[in-house]
Order: sequence, then structure tokens, then C-alpha cells
Amino acid sequence: MEVSNHSTVKEFILLGFPVAPHLKILFFAILLIAYLLVLTENIIVILTVWTNHKLDCPLYFFLSNLSFSEIWYVTVTVPKTVLGFVSVTKQISFMGCRTQLYFFLSLGHTECLLLAVMAYDRCVAICKPFHCSTIMRHTVCVCLAVGSWWTGFLISGCKVFFISRLTYCGPDIINHFFCDVSPLLNLACMDMESAAYTDFVAALFILLIPLSIVILSYTYIIFTVLHISSVRRCRKAFSTCASHLIVVIVFYATSIFIYVRPKPLPVHDTNKIVSALYTVVVPLFNPIIYCLRNQEIKDALQKILRNRDFLQKRHQD
Repeated sequence: MEVSNHSTVKEFILLGFPVAPHLKILFFAILLIAYLLVLTENIIVILTVWTNHKLDCPLYFFLSNLSFSEIWYVTVTVPKTVLGFVSVTKQISFMGCRTQLYFFLSLGHTECLLLAVMAYDRCVAICKPFHCSTIMRHTVCVCLAVGSWWTGFLISGCKVFFISRLTYCGPDIINHFFCDVSPLLNLACMDMESAAYTDFVAALFILLIPLSIVILSYTYIIFTVLHISSVRRCRKAFSTCASHLIVVIVFYATSIFIYVRPKPLPVHDTNKIVSALYTVVVPLFNPIIYCLRNQEIKDALQKILRNRDFLQKRHQD
């Protein structure tokens, strides 16, 4: 992915959020705390899943993959945004911008695919409970997870390849808090129709196809649950899916609003807020939603805390 020899812009300036000078420290602290919380929450989820044999099932295997992707998903954009509140210089090199865009898109695409895989897993678990262990055996789960990561990074590579071939003659100001597709396309000083079209087609593929899988999976789940005579089993089935459905709705709705467009989206402050939803807010609340709505996760966390308290008391004695 070589940059065109005609490119004159060697670095960009990220404007970030329009914040009054006396509020920059406050926003710096809020975003830093949010970032640290995302890291802590997702690390706790990963450790809880991998240290508790009762959570050795496809749902939690995919959940740990999702948590791992979100750790890096926020790390790609948030630290640079946090520093922007207290730093005088807001420059980012062309290579740095392209690298940030590549990993941001790759991890975002991977999350889209993982959410679809998790919906399929819930569908199998509820609609085919006696065949679940056969259909979703460990080798299949590993292939689905690896396929999600590989596909996400491959498609992102194609998108960034076309964007990196554009010529940037100025201006060099990106009206965003990170390097995203639309802001970069808007700055190109040459015909960017092919890059925009490639981005649009890739967005359709990576967002709408997984979303279709999610919709079909939950439609099948609803029809199956409606035929369950036991109210208790029916409530349990909906409860296991509710947390995943909340995450899916927020993530896909905001992503489709920003990316599924045939032309680059003009960047306004409103769009920055929407971007902040899926780059910061969704990763922040995902672990909380999964833990609060999932009794098995809560039981595993309580067990870890009890064991820690027991070891501390034993050490003191």
C-alpha cells in the first residue's frame, strides 16, 4: 500500500472535539477514566471466562474474543484523543493516520462478525439444544472466531489500500477525533469515486450481511420460544439473548448510520458524537450489560471474589 508520489500532505491535524479551554482537563479526565474502565472491564471478563471451567462453552469463548477485540478497538483511537485535550500539537503522520484507520476498521469489522457468530450460537443453543454440542463443537468455534478476525482484517486492508492511493494536496485538517474513512475521502484532491464506492460495497458486506444473520437468528429464536410451554424456560431463553440484542442494536445502528452511504459523510459535531458512541460508549457498557444480564458470569465473578477473600484471610492468619 504505497502512497502516491504526487501526495504533498505528509501529516494531518486532528481537530478533535470542540471543547472550551477551561473544560479540556475535565474531558481529558472523563475520557481517560472511560478508557481505563474499558480495559479493566474487558480484562476481567477474559480472565473470568478463561479461569472458570463452568464457562467453557461457545457463548463465553466468543465473548472473550469480543472483549479482546474491544481492548484493542479503543486503544487504537482513545489514547490519541485523550492526549489531544492536553497537547498543543495535534498532528498525526500520514502513515500513522493510515495505520490507525486500518486497525480501527479491522477491529470494528471483526466485532461485527463476532456479534453475528454469537447470534448464531444463541440460535443453535435455544432452537437445537440437543444438537448444540455437535454443531458448535470446539473446532467449529475456533474456525468461526479465526474466520471473523481474518475476514475483518482482510476487508479493511482492501478499503485502506484504495484510500491510501488518493492524493492529498491540502487542506490537512481532519475535522474528527481520529482518522476515519469519510474525513479522509473528503480531503482528497483527486477523484475519489472508486475509493468511496469500494468503501460503500465493503460496508454493505461487512455490516448488512452479519446483521441479516443476526435478524434471521433472532427471528428463529422468537418462533421457537413462542412454542415453549414453560414460562420459566421461555423467560430464561429471552434473558440469555437480551444482553446480546442490546449490544447488537446500538453497535449496528450507529455503524450503519456512519458507514453505509454511497458518498462520504460530511463531518459535523453530531457525527463525532455518534462516532463516540461506537468507539467509546459501546465498549464501555458491553461488559456491564453482559455481566448484569448473565447469571453465570455473575456467579463466576462472585466465586473469584470469595476465593480472593479466603486467601487473604488465610494469609493474615
